[in-house]
Amino acid sequence: MAFATLRTSPTRLMRPTMAVSQQLRQQTRQISFSSYLVSPRELHEALKKNPTTKISTSPRVIPLCAAWFMPNDPEGRKGIDVFRKHRIPQARFFDLDAIKDPESPYPHMLPTVETFAEAMSQLGIRRDDEVVVYDTEELGIFSAPRVGWTLRVFGHPRVHVLNNYRLWVREGYPTETGEPAPVEKTNYPLPQFDSKLVIPYRELKEIAKEHRKEGAKEVEILDARSYGRWAGTDPEPRPGLSSGHIPGSKSLPFQELLDPETKTYLSPEELRKVFQTHEVDETKSIISTCGTGVTASIIETALNVAEYGDPSLRRVYDGSWTEWAQRVGDSDGLIKKAT
Repeated sequence: MAFATLRTSPTRLMRPTMAVSQQLRQQTRQISFSSYLVSPRELHEALKKNPTTKISTSPRVIPLCAAWFMPNDPEGRKGIDVFRKHRIPQARFFDLDAIKDPESPYPHMLPTVETFAEAMSQLGIRRDDEVVVYDTEELGIFSAPRVGWTLRVFGHPRVHVLNNYRLWVREGYPTETGEPAPVEKTNYPLPQFDSKLVIPYRELKEIAKEHRKEGAKEVEILDARSYGRWAGTDPEPRPGLSSGHIPGSKSLPFQELLDPETKTYLSPEELRKVFQTHEVDETKSIISTCGTGVTASIIETALNVAEYGDPSLRRVYDGSWTEWAQRVGDSDGLIKKAT
């Protein structure tokens, strides 16, 4: 970055030229999106106004690809392959199958604070960067809300979700392909884990055991899986895992929250109607669950966008059905089927 020559006197430094002042203002400017969901146009404009340079230390806008496919994907697709095929320029790749708790027997459970900080450092992300998480063109909204929620759990200050990459491509915004350029590692500080956003297995088990008993806690449990998996009539994608649902939970397949063609989120008004149709009481504590905690975050983000329910009473069940079906005992009666 070129600066005008500054002349010195014995007593003071001359004021920088207008061009220098403008450049300094650009370096310290922070992009601030108006909502949690970001449109392709908003992201494109923000990236133009906030170009990444090696010498700038000001906050940046970082596109973060969260591409992920189910283990039984019929085409055998992998997130990293889609990322290499085409992506938003200068995007980084957040691997849900790698950035997780390595000690857990359940897939992509939330990582430790140390694992999270190291992953963010390797991705070249600083704590003051504005991160916009996005999905694949193929699926629209799918796994990006999970990664966005993960960053929120670990207290990253500015997190957003792109609505969505399918529109980014269709509307002709730039993409790049091939191996991404290496990024400079940062020193991301150890974060604080916000346990208020997560409900653990043991607490949810107690809630389920008390379901329909007098004085039971007033809770809504929303399940993002397909109705057949919730009802126990369709198999789970993971072999040997019983299908069914948590006592007291309601089936709310995540597809109902998305536009059927673009796979973007419905408007806040339309989202509220979906929750009302499913008779979700917004005065209660709301728990989102699914198969492994990925699409549960689609529900949580929709609740956020629709401003439905008290944010301090909304939580995601990280282990979701994969943990539940493996941990509850046969004698507990905590796997229900539709009758």
